[in-house]
Amino acid sequence: MRRLSTLGLVLVLVAMAKSSTACAADAAHPVVIELFQSQGCSSCPPAAANVAALADRPDVLALSFQVTYWDQLGWKDTFAEPGYTERQWAYAHAFHHGNVFTPQVVINGRANGVGVDARELTGLLTRADRGDAGPAITLAGRAVEIGAGAAPSSGAEVWLVRYDPRILMIAIQRGENGGKTLPHKNVVRQLVRLGGWSGDAAHFDLPPVPDPHLKTAILVQTAGAGPILAAARG
Repeated sequence: MRRLSTLGLVLVLVAMAKSSTACAADAAHPVVIELFQSQGCSSCPPAAANVAALADRPDVLALSFQVTYWDQLGWKDTFAEPGYTERQWAYAHAFHHGNVFTPQVVINGRANGVGVDARELTGLLTRADRGDAGPAITLAGRAVEIGAGAAPSSGAEVWLVRYDPRILMIAIQRGENGGKTLPHKNVVRQLVRLGGWSGDAAHFDLPPVPDPHLKTAILVQTAGAGPILAAARG
């Protein structure tokens, strides 16, 4: 085995230090992957698996929004909420889609796709890089502080997201996935618009956590389902 020279060892250590710093920065400003899916959609499990495979990365905030428009087709989704369908429709307008569809992945509010192909999902992560980290977000107990920064001309919104990080196995009894038991991870259980952000430092109080299993995330997003400027989780 060839031994590293002193210079070579120094270069390796410097590279490791830079990699560690980059990882810490990514964890502080994670890539936001939003998956819109339904338990009644037979095309959704592969996309859900691809997103779940990324969910434990420290530089990724993966969120699964269960939509309602499949509920009349044989199986009512156990986690679906009208507000999640409304969020997907807002993205449909922002991306100039004529309709909503499942599965759909939205990356940082900047790019979207189906998510069934893992290579497509990886490509979307690269294309939708936020670049600028955006305003600082500080979560402390029942409050969140948004730091000062450059806001888009249309303004921005601050969203509270509460999600379940556990893998939940749900038995589907009817519909396209009838007879299957499907895993669900990072299912969103609460979505609340806390208010607007115009570039000045802002403070928001948070409602109580409805379930001790849930984790909290904050999104600062351009108004009108535009690009996500910053994200953090507690």
